[in-house]
Amino acid sequence: MTGKPAQSQPYPGETGEMSPRPKDEMRDYEGRGLLSGKRALVTGGDSGIGRAVSVGFAKEGADVAIAYLEEEDDARHTKELVEREGRRCLTVGGDMYEEDHTRQMVRRVAEEFGRIDILVLHHGTQTPVEDIREITTDQLERTFHVNVHSLVWTVQEALEHMPDDGSIVVTGSINGLRGNKTLIDYSASKAAAMNLAQSMAQVFSDRGIRVNCVAPGPVWTPLIPATFDADRVQGFGEQAPMGRSAEPDEIAPSFIFFASNRLSSFYTGQNLVPAGGEIHPG
Repeated sequence: MTGKPAQSQPYPGETGEMSPRPKDEMRDYEGRGLLSGKRALVTGGDSGIGRAVSVGFAKEGADVAIAYLEEEDDARHTKELVEREGRRCLTVGGDMYEEDHTRQMVRRVAEEFGRIDILVLHHGTQTPVEDIREITTDQLERTFHVNVHSLVWTVQEALEHMPDDGSIVVTGSINGLRGNKTLIDYSASKAAAMNLAQSMAQVFSDRGIRVNCVAPGPVWTPLIPATFDADRVQGFGEQAPMGRSAEPDEIAPSFIFFASNRLSSFYTGQNLVPAGGEIHPG
């Protein structure tokens, strides 16, 4: 088993402070033009899974816009990785808890890129508790605003800029399928996000816009040391049947699969669950 050393850092976390550094740059991934000429918006695209997805998209030929909270160094590095592949990259910082910012962010991306072929809704927040009575109304409101409400706002703004063969990919969580005793409101919000994806798949099927969900198990990203205490980080991921957490590079291909019409043209309303062997009905 390969757990992580005890560590913690302030929220929302920075890749450079993690030990070991996550594998999130898709260095050994070779694209084959699956997304050639596409324009993608990846929320939470600055680090972790979002970084790996952004770089993977670029390697497949897409221009990528990245929305992020405040992690300037991470966003800058991801932009460099995307541009290294010869693709355009737009970065937009700000809090997607705020409706006005969220809607303006989408409009800015659409204005810059002309359209949004692929929308990846990956951003999210979590706050562990030991007792449900610790969850304040403010925490509950922030969790659902960021993890659920902003998904609706983003899609509402993006729709008029999406072609009829567009793809929306929502990041769910294994916790949205089976709950988590310390991530109570987060798990509920992810269940809502995953159900939202299935509902949107039905709504948009007449336009040919596919909506699918990737629901990972434990993944080594900055959110982990930024939201768990050091003792819980030590051993993170060992509960998975494979005995370890995933690297972001291992999760990103699921997003590429759903983004590509060549690979997943007959998939909509579906879940992929890269969870290291933990089996749940998707």
